Amino acid sequence: MSKSFLVKKPVKLSKISTKPPKGTDRRKIEKETKRLAKRIADLQEMLYANQDKNLLVVFQGMDSSGKDGSTREAFKYCSLAGVAAYSFKKPTELEFAHDFLWRCHKLAPRKGHIQVFIRSHYEDVLIQRVHKWIDEERVNKRIDAINNWERLLEFDNNTTVLKIYLHLSKERQGEKLKERTEEKDKFWKHNPADFEERKYWDQYREVYEDTINRSEIPWHIVPVDSRWYRNYCVTKIIHDTLVGFKLKWPPLSKE
Repeated sequence: MSKSFLVKKPVKLSKISTKPPKGTDRRKIEKETKRLAKRIADLQEMLYANQDKNLLVVFQGMDSSGKDGSTREAFKYCSLAGVAAYSFKKPTELEFAHDFLWRCHKLAPRKGHIQVFIRSHYEDVLIQRVHKWIDEERVNKRIDAINNWERLLEFDNNTTVLKIYLHLSKERQGEKLKERTEEKDKFWKHNPADFEERKYWDQYREVYEDTINRSEIPWHIVPVDSRWYRNYCVTKIIHDTLVGFKLKWPPLSKE
């Protein structure tokens, strides 16, 4: 697991900046991001060749925090044979008819692969909690179930669960949502419901903090007000995690 942006508990999101450190050189950062992304592609190929470990990348964050963009930038040079991404939406009737982790478990990565969750199993203790669609007793049981499920993936399938919270300011979110109503290439992203959910900003911040603090596998918190710095942070975290696997090319089979 990468130590970059790994947070210590208890987390207080209001105390963590959403902006790049002062004096950060954008040109150098963008050049380094490209280098790291190319290296991720090499490491991903080695991971695929060995077929003994796998990586689950979990993105969570407020609406418009850049989950899709982060995924695209970090894995832009990778082979599609070994990387998959899934964006979780409102559960279907079939999914509602099962336990809340059913739809996630069937998408867990198999050995040699990287799976990205754009939103994830945490949605069922975030939006449902904010809108009080479930009570706190069920919230507590679901958080316990999530911790147990992530540990199951670790010990039973050699999965590394990498969790990244994209930390966006309320001001920057307002700008990005407005862009979706003004720029033609972003019209397709516009969803009136996003403006309604924005009214619950403080409640979301509160439940995110609580969920992060109760998670057994720690979270990385990435400042995302600047897209170029967000891309660097996410790419570096994923790169460092794969480096930590100490991957080598498998030897030629004796057969």
